Formats: sequence, C-alpha cells, structure tokens
Amino acid sequence: MVFKIIHVILLASVKYFYTLPYALVIGLKFEQAILALLAGGMGGFLFFYYLSKYVIRAFNFIWPYICNQVPQFIKRRYRKFFPLKKVRRKIKIFTRKNRFLVRFRKTYGFWGIIIGTPVLLSIPLGAFLARKYYRHRRHLVFYMMCSIVGWAAVLSGVVHLFPHVFLD
Repeated sequence: MVFKIIHVILLASVKYFYTLPYALVIGLKFEQAILALLAGGMGGFLFFYYLSKYVIRAFNFIWPYICNQVPQFIKRRYRKFFPLKKVRRKIKIFTRKNRFLVRFRKTYGFWGIIIGTPVLLSIPLGAFLARKYYRHRRHLVFYMMCSIVGWAAVLSGVVHLFPHVFLD
C-alpha cells in the first residue's frame, strides 16, 4: 500500500489531472488518493519551481559557450538563435492588435498559468513558466497552491458526481 501511495505522489507531481482517477483504479481509498494527490501536486510544484531557478541560471551561463562551439553553417541556417552580427532593430509600431496582445498577456497571462497548470499544463512546465516570467509577483507560490487545492476539489467533486465511472 505504501508503494502505491508513493507512486501516486510521484505521478501527481508531474501529471496532476490524471492522478486521481488512476489512484482510485489501482485501489487506493478516496481519502488516501486525495491526500496523495495534494502532496504530490504541491511538492512537485515546489520542487520544480525552485529547481527551475538553477536551470535558467545555468542555461544563461552556458548559452554563450554553446554559441561559440556551433559550426558556421548551422549558425547561418538558424540565424534567429545565433545572430551573426548585430542588426539594428526596427522601431516597433503599435497597432490595435499589438496593444490587444500586450493587454491580454498582462491581464490573463499570470492567472492563465496559475489556473491552467494543474489541468492543461503539466506541473513542471507551469512551475518553469511561472518562475521564468512571473517570479517577481508576490504570493505566486500561494496562488499556485490554492489552484492545486481548488482543482483537487473540482476533481473530487467530479468523482463524487460520477462514481460508477471511476469505482467500477
């Protein structure tokens, strides 16, 4: 039984949405499944959130060395990743579409990552995106924990509404 719980915790730290039905299918009690789901989701987010700090830092440190080692024919082919020379940037013209996209990202981007991470994105990807783009936001970790708990409540409600689908 302990191995099943550990397995569910590890699965919840990566793919949160599929874990509750899986835990019920392999024979865990509902309470054990919910606790393992919450522990795995929260623990996985915290692990990947703080790990991504070092991954981003290491990538930024190593990238210039990688650029120097890449052969010229690859640099010419993929110029946007390996600029050959400094190019003067064009002045950006703000159109209605550009303003709308910037406003949408500023308005829904943070909350889109918070709400969508447990269900649409995976926990590691959501933690990485939150760390990369919104690390300066106050209470980011708290909001993500609330999102994980909220989605656990929604998933448990679905299981209670349709028990014959998961428990048969």
